[in-house]
Amino acid sequence: MAGGEDGADGRRAERGGAAGTGSPIDPQVAIGHVHLKVADLERALDFYHGVLGFEVTQRYGRGAAFLSAGGYHHHIGLNTWESEGGGPPPPGSTGLYHLAIRYPGRGALADALRRLAAAGIELDGASDHGVSEALYLRDPDGNGVELYRDRPREEWPRTADGELAMVTRPLDVDALLRGACDPPAGLGTSALQRSKAGLNPPEAPP
Repeated sequence: MAGGEDGADGRRAERGGAAGTGSPIDPQVAIGHVHLKVADLERALDFYHGVLGFEVTQRYGRGAAFLSAGGYHHHIGLNTWESEGGGPPPPGSTGLYHLAIRYPGRGALADALRRLAAAGIELDGASDHGVSEALYLRDPDGNGVELYRDRPREEWPRTADGELAMVTRPLDVDALLRGACDPPAGLGTSALQRSKAGLNPPEAPP
């Protein structure tokens, strides 16, 4: 059906043209929060509040909760409205690749790693992307989670033409930890080694 295909191509061309000639988005626009479907609300709260330390700002009935850092209304939403007792999507499905939580500096990121180790949560990977340093793991529902810190913008790698040139290299986790404060009480060497042993694969994309 050539007519239908031509129409679709025309619409795609029209959208592409509009995107190419329109004004860029306001630079202050930001992604405000992520809202996740979870199987068990309390289990999810144990991870995002109990392990990572986000503050619970509001419970919304028995099936949802909202969490944030720094007093914002919410950076993370959790609900079981359509997913209570459910499982993660099978391989080959579309959807969330990972959610990324940005930390203000190396010390805060190292503290996050220590929290994970203390809770016995292993990493899927740890990468240096040139622009950032990142830890990768899974939440209790199997969602990919990236914990990262940005390098200063002037340190971001660029090509000779000035274009961004992100990379994926193994992150030196020991060096990250050396830049942190003392470990929390109760964190033993074995817990930290379990977290480091989880670096498989050692690298992950941004």
